[in-house]
Amino acid sequence: MKRKPAYILIMSLVFFSFILGFSFNRALVSAAPSKNKDIYEQLRLFSQVLDLVQRSYVKEVDPQELIYGAIQGMLSNLDPHSSFLKPDDYKELQIETKGSFTGIGIEITIRDGVLTVVAPIEGTPAWKAGLKPGDKILKINGKPTKNMSLLEAVKLLRGPKGTKVTISILRKGWTELKDITLVRDVIPIKSVRYRTVEPGYGYVRISNFQEKTPSELVKALNKLEKTNKPMKGLIIDLRNNPGGLLDAAVKVADEFIDEGLIVYTEGRIKQQNMRFEATPNPRQHPYPIAVLVNEGSASASEIVAGALQDHRRAIIVGMPTFGKGSVQTIIPLPDGSAVRITTAQYFTPNGRSIQAKGIEPDVMVPLLDPKCLKKVSQRHIIREKDLEGHLENHQGNTEKEDKKSPASQKKDSESKEQKDKEQKTKEQKESEEERFKYDSQFQEALRLLKSWDILTQIRVDK
Repeated sequence: MKRKPAYILIMSLVFFSFILGFSFNRALVSAAPSKNKDIYEQLRLFSQVLDLVQRSYVKEVDPQELIYGAIQGMLSNLDPHSSFLKPDDYKELQIETKGSFTGIGIEITIRDGVLTVVAPIEGTPAWKAGLKPGDKILKINGKPTKNMSLLEAVKLLRGPKGTKVTISILRKGWTELKDITLVRDVIPIKSVRYRTVEPGYGYVRISNFQEKTPSELVKALNKLEKTNKPMKGLIIDLRNNPGGLLDAAVKVADEFIDEGLIVYTEGRIKQQNMRFEATPNPRQHPYPIAVLVNEGSASASEIVAGALQDHRRAIIVGMPTFGKGSVQTIIPLPDGSAVRITTAQYFTPNGRSIQAKGIEPDVMVPLLDPKCLKKVSQRHIIREKDLEGHLENHQGNTEKEDKKSPASQKKDSESKEQKDKEQKTKEQKESEEERFKYDSQFQEALRLLKSWDILTQIRVDK
């Protein structure tokens, strides 16, 4: 049986639009006469203001810019994730979803009119520079970001590979702004990294959800399972994973679930109500799984964590996730622009809405500061519920339980490059081992996997 395709893209996701646009048009045509009359009255008011600006404003203004600005204002007033994409912005978004764009590599949002980091993407200039979730970007190349739209910020942060951009950030506990100059680079397409942490125990890091993420995960699992016979346990790290393609998230969860619901969406019109079911998997992974999450785990990450948690296929370790449980659909417009609008909310298999709430870990483990082994302050943490205009979660407590010669010289050169590469790999491995050593959440997940057989036996004996 083929897997059910997804036509919804979450956060920076595209398409599934023409059907929805057609449905919206039908809904408008079929609206009650009195409602249409109210809309026409408001449109008349809008046209009067537009005419007034064109005739009386101190300087001449491009009508298109006025219309674009009005549309942007209308959409941004809905929720933090709905927005208007000018033709250039829409092209940028299409490039981004293919993973072949250049920039600094951060997922950003707007909080109180200030550009704020949700999570840096692993391996990118932002990640290497040490940017953290909750950092406020107050300036980009000296330009204040107060009341700047996300799309404006993205255009300033992006640019040709090798060019520089300076951002001024403020972090909780700092008394002064800090300027950080980053060199733009091609954002890594590879979203899955893996390694054996101890004999029998594998580690997979998924940094975001792209088109190739499911196939990259399968390759990683095949190599880990081939190296470790038998596999005793697996850690899937979704921390600071800002999300991505819904279809990729569904396939990742489906890799570990053989049957049942993975996620479903609900909206105002029929086409927005979709269900994604697991399919039988010929590749069996008969070992316990621990999933690491934190406040930077959002959207598609929460779908995976929620599905594995509801199916009791994995134990979730870390801190509560971001809480973005809404679906955004991109609707192209005739002039090359597009509208990104929130069209539905998604729910876990057990019917839990994650919107403005997030996934609660089975085992709550705060991240400790390796320098003093004290709990890292959570006061600067930003989640969906902190965003102005976010959709409320009306579910309350009613939910159900349950990434020499030229030839000789060339040979020597290649040999040196190989040695340099091996040295870099060695240093990177040593750095990762040091990081894992002081990673309290990782260490707790590994401890739980090691004691899995004991805990399971105790449960059976009872």
